[in-house]
Amino acid sequence: MKVVLFCGGMGMRLRDFSETIPKPMINVGSRPILWNVMKYYAHFGHTDFILCLGFGADHIKNYFMNYNEYVSNDFVLSRSGKDLRLFNSDIQNWNITFAHTGINSNIGQRLLAVRKYLEGEETFLANYSDGLTDLQLPEQIDRFKREQKLASFLCVRPNLSCHFITLSPAGVVEAIKDVNRSDVRINGGYFVFRREIFDYIKDGEELLNEPFQRLVEEKELLAHKYDGFWAAMDTFKDKQTLDDMHAQGHAPWEVWNHAPELIGRRHSKPSPRVVSGRLRGEP
Repeated sequence: MKVVLFCGGMGMRLRDFSETIPKPMINVGSRPILWNVMKYYAHFGHTDFILCLGFGADHIKNYFMNYNEYVSNDFVLSRSGKDLRLFNSDIQNWNITFAHTGINSNIGQRLLAVRKYLEGEETFLANYSDGLTDLQLPEQIDRFKREQKLASFLCVRPNLSCHFITLSPAGVVEAIKDVNRSDVRINGGYFVFRREIFDYIKDGEELLNEPFQRLVEEKELLAHKYDGFWAAMDTFKDKQTLDDMHAQGHAPWEVWNHAPELIGRRHSKPSPRVVSGRLRGEP
């Protein structure tokens, strides 16, 4: 299945980090978060990408046009640097379509703009380019096919340090609960769509507003609940957290490096432990 990635936004809450680099190109560890998202999909066999570009499109294009495989792969250098032999490759089998979808376009309009590149695709994947997970993607796709709905999204608990309050009609506090221990869930991206999704999006509409409301009314929207690792890089603090996890040798989203039995586990604060002979933390 083709994978549509929305990577044209400006990432306003990360502007202090950089006003020129688009959010998808901000590194987590040594690679842009966009690369991490694409590597995740490639791990599950989905290597045909459509990038919905906008702000900072040239940065994304130049990155892939000048991609250096040796940065993240083992290699042998010989003949005084004249010969470089890679032991493996990241993007050799990736097919990437770079599509300008507007500087100020919302997600719904970016999706409409790449409809022509999805001809013949009865089902396709889509996602934001700033969210990471260790979800076993085939499980979500298989359930989507069984339920025969038009759309599915990852339904996760918010990574927020806050509480929500329940009030009586008179304004008396009845309960204070940690949002992470409540039943509150949010949209975590990782969409699966049937082609009919385009019939639900009109000009100017944002995907999660009118189109999704229509799907809800027709009971065609499926939430895939997941309590394993999921994190979005919305703020500089989020970036620091992900960088720290990567530096500690524990990056749950790097499913391509993990033993299958570890993927999908619930994660909390980092605590070192040995996995497959390497020191890892468990966030």
